[in-house]
Amino acid sequence: MWDKKHILIGITGGIAAYKVTELISLLKKAGATCEVIMTEGAKEFITPLTIQTLTEHKVHIDQFSLPITMDVEHIELAKRADALVICPATANTIAKLNHGLADNLLSTVALAYEGPKLVVPAMNTAMWKNAATIKNVNGIKELGYTVMNPDSGLLACGDIGEGKMPQPADVFEAIEDLLTEKDLVGKTVVVTAGPTMEPLDPVRYLTNHSSGKMGYSIAKEAKQRGAKVVLIKGYTPNIPPNVDKLVEIKTTGELLEAVDEHFEDCDVLIMPAAPLDYRPSTVSDKKIKKGDNDTLSMVFVPNPDVAKTMGAKKTHQIMVGFAAETNDVLENAQGKLVKKNLDFIVANDLTREGAGFKESTNIITIISADGEQTKFPIMSKEQVAQEIINKIIQLIGKARS
Repeated sequence: MWDKKHILIGITGGIAAYKVTELISLLKKAGATCEVIMTEGAKEFITPLTIQTLTEHKVHIDQFSLPITMDVEHIELAKRADALVICPATANTIAKLNHGLADNLLSTVALAYEGPKLVVPAMNTAMWKNAATIKNVNGIKELGYTVMNPDSGLLACGDIGEGKMPQPADVFEAIEDLLTEKDLVGKTVVVTAGPTMEPLDPVRYLTNHSSGKMGYSIAKEAKQRGAKVVLIKGYTPNIPPNVDKLVEIKTTGELLEAVDEHFEDCDVLIMPAAPLDYRPSTVSDKKIKKGDNDTLSMVFVPNPDVAKTMGAKKTHQIMVGFAAETNDVLENAQGKLVKKNLDFIVANDLTREGAGFKESTNIITIISADGEQTKFPIMSKEQVAQEIINKIIQLIGKARS
């Protein structure tokens, strides 16, 4: 989504100005073009040369100190930006935005800009909680600005409280959310993620290598595109995205119970979780000890098939399954698609480099209920999530027509 995106960043005079260097790096790494406006105060905290080196573009400062060209600079800056991000935003700048002042280049551009606008406040706690600042923040929200809440912690002045600039990675996500088309508004999406675990005794369990990354990427993408998202997850050390409801499960039985609880009210069920197909027939209430024999025998019984169970109950829901295979990938995936009454299935070959459980990338083929197969090159799991949601949007559109 970042290709050809042009992000205009306004840096104001706060101690957190140095953090913008990391934000610029994140945006450029993603493929965006960054252009920066600095206020006179911002120059006291970070040099224009540093910003120019990072962005590889001229830094814009004082609208009256630059050579006059045929183009009116503040209008041209506003026209070519896909988003305006004011980061960090001081209390003074927020007050200017609320009252429509245009006494420097940044505030003038803000008045002329008609696209999505993000304000990232950073200031002392007392200033943030001051009635005037609260009024100004609410005012710019009414004017169409999106405002991030500052973080809490140790401030530059030594106080502890609200006012810290959010981490650059969080600002990056907020910009990403700002630019993402909201084509799932009004839809409830249930996503499963990660492995299940089946206990053997009080200290041991069976599980698999699923990292939950694919499910997390899908949940994040669905949320950014406006859906109400329920994420049902097994244990994984990776941090889940922000969703509307997070449900933690351990066993495949618990996964089925959680999915069933949310199925009737959902519009879309996406199931990249990796539930165990079998569980021990009995679970020892004491730790299994090593005996004199070199082998250990256990009896396993089938777990419920979550996708098949939900497929039999399906009414209006769009259901998406996954087939992580090591052989006969497309044939096995096609069989699961039919058997489980899915709308489409995402197949991948675990033996291919870049397509394993713990990878940050995947190589997929989407097989539709009508038999259509769409193969994709190696992509990040975030890109895979975008393609999956795009396919769901297509199906929603067909259902409406």
